[in-house]
Amino acid sequence: MLRNLLVTMRPKQWIKNTFIFTALIFDEKLFRPLLFAKTCAAFFLFCLLSSAVYLINDLVDMEEDRRHPVKRLRPLPSGELSPAVAKAAAALLAVVSLSLSFLLSPSLGLIAVGYLLAMVAYSFALKNVVIVDVLTVAAGFLLRVGAGVVVVVVERFSPWLYICTLLLALFLALGKRRAELSLLGENASEHRSILSEYNPRLLDDMMTIVLSATIVSYSLYTFSAPNLPKNHAMMLTIPLVLYGLFRYLYLIHVKGMGGAPEELVLKDRPLIACILLWGLTVIAVLYLF
Repeated sequence: MLRNLLVTMRPKQWIKNTFIFTALIFDEKLFRPLLFAKTCAAFFLFCLLSSAVYLINDLVDMEEDRRHPVKRLRPLPSGELSPAVAKAAAALLAVVSLSLSFLLSPSLGLIAVGYLLAMVAYSFALKNVVIVDVLTVAAGFLLRVGAGVVVVVVERFSPWLYICTLLLALFLALGKRRAELSLLGENASEHRSILSEYNPRLLDDMMTIVLSATIVSYSLYTFSAPNLPKNHAMMLTIPLVLYGLFRYLYLIHVKGMGGAPEELVLKDRPLIACILLWGLTVIAVLYLF
């Protein structure tokens, strides 16, 4: 039971909560032990909170997941995990994570409540509203960044990073919808009703717009943010961002992947290498130049 419960909590997707570290890194406070510890604590609490959300989402989607070629193997739709146990675990995780979030920082607690309400609304209603569904998913990433901001109490955090986060998250959400359409084909709406509102052309057009906006926004950040080196060394990271985004498009359109973005980040070696190199370059530019 515990193993099935852990699987339903989706530990692989906890990687999304690393967006909480954005403020710590880009506000140049990565090597301050107290702030690093507080950010790690916020990361852990959001892992618990997001796990509660995943449990709720799987409970709501249980019947639809049983008709999905992959999701039907999950513990809840397959019958390996009791819905009663999942409900109890979701409630416990939500209460514990919210309580500890308020103890760590009242502002963090409010953001955590906002995240939980948004994701619960998504699970029960917003996921069935075209365009609003992907915007809600992107908002979840934005709230993660906000959680890191209030924990660190930023001094030089550029607003451009909020825009870049929102656009990147929206790009990933649209890519997931595109991959689901490709995987499920004509039966897509039977597995996820919102997919009947999308088609490949619409998603491709939306991804093109968001991709272009992401590149432009990140480029503007690299030479306009006030806390960056005056020699504009951060612009060296633009080619890495381009490669990462193009690699993701390649995986979606050529390899038929993208249905689980967190798995791509953990499995595709070129993408992993790109992200690591980008991260190391960013840290070098911010802390060594």
